[in-house]
This record gives sequence, structure tokens and C-alpha cells, in this order.
Amino acid sequence: MLRKSFHQKLDQLHVSLLEMGSFVEKVIQLSIEGLEKQDVEKSEEAIKLDDKVDEIELEIEKQCLELLALQTPVAIDLRKISTILKMITDLERIADYGVNIAFDTKRMGSKSFIKPLEDIPKMADITKTMVRRSLDSFVKEDPNLAQEVAEMDDIVDDLYHKTYDELVSMLGKDEENTKQIVHLLFISRHLERMADHATNLCERIVYMTTSERMEF
Repeated sequence: MLRKSFHQKLDQLHVSLLEMGSFVEKVIQLSIEGLEKQDVEKSEEAIKLDDKVDEIELEIEKQCLELLALQTPVAIDLRKISTILKMITDLERIADYGVNIAFDTKRMGSKSFIKPLEDIPKMADITKTMVRRSLDSFVKEDPNLAQEVAEMDDIVDDLYHKTYDELVSMLGKDEENTKQIVHLLFISRHLERMADHATNLCERIVYMTTSERMEF
């Protein structure tokens, strides 16, 4: 009976983790929509939604600690709980970077972009996909899928370096747009860090399913 109750609570943790992941994806989506459309309301929505992410993180942490304190999980369940505790930290950091993007967007104002936004939205789309598919690999307990997702980080890195080089090359030539260039540099860096945390999710899932520690 105790084991049945334990696994019911573990199943609920899975549900809560997926819910947190869906909110994190939404924060990314809103922050980038706010940037592309220069829509302050979208940026504000992203900032407010982060409070919900923080709330779910605290609830999941509480549930995990209760399971560890009140039950005696076997090795595989212990790895699963410790993985969830680490994953929620990465998800929370991804949402925080989304909030940073929203604030940078607000600080830039409504001045026309110095160049069309192409690679930054691509970075955001890939990062969202990484978050979603890493959670799929968690549910399916599929380390191969987790590894595939982690490899997507290389694409984000390439786009980041391309964006960085383009923006830095404009700094000395276009003093009028220096503020915007600097904020776009920050935003591209936030997205690169988001993808790094999504890669962390994958590393944790590989450990959970295989007990092997890997760095992608």
C-alpha cells in the first residue's frame, strides 16, 4: 500500500514537471513575441508568467522532499526524484532568462530594428523545442532522445556566434543605435544560456535512465 501511494505521488510529480515545462515554453514564446512585435504587453505577460513558474517550482521541491523524508525510495526512484529536483532548477533558470529578454525588450523601446530579426527568433524556436523534447525524453525515459535534443545546442551556439559577430561589427559604425545593439547582444546571450540549461536537462535524464553521467 505504501509503495502504491509512493508511486501515485511520483506520478503527480511528473504531471507537475510537465506543467512547469509548458509554462516555461510560454514564457519563451511571449518574450520573443514581445521582442519581434515590440509589444510591451507581451513582455509584461512573460514577466508575470514567471511568477507561476516559480510557484510550481517550489511546490515540486516540497513534494520531492516529502517523498524523500517519508518514504524509502529504491535506487531508480531516488535517481528520478533527484533528477526532478535538478530539472526544476534548470527550467526556472530558463524562465528567468525569458524574463531578462522581456526587460531588455522594454528598455529598447519602439525604435525600428537596425536589421531584420532572423537568427534570434530561430534561437528561441530551437530552445523551445529543446525544452519540450527533453521533457518528452523524461516521460519516455529515453536517453537516446535526450542525446538527440542535447545536440541541438550546437545549432543555437552557431546562431549565437553569428549574431554576436554581426552585432559587434555594427557597434563602432552606428553610434545612434548603440543602445539597441547592446540589448540585442544581451538577448542573444540569454537565448544561448537557455539552450545550455536545456542541455543540462538532457544530461540529467541520461543519468536518471542509465546511471551514467554524461556532458554534451
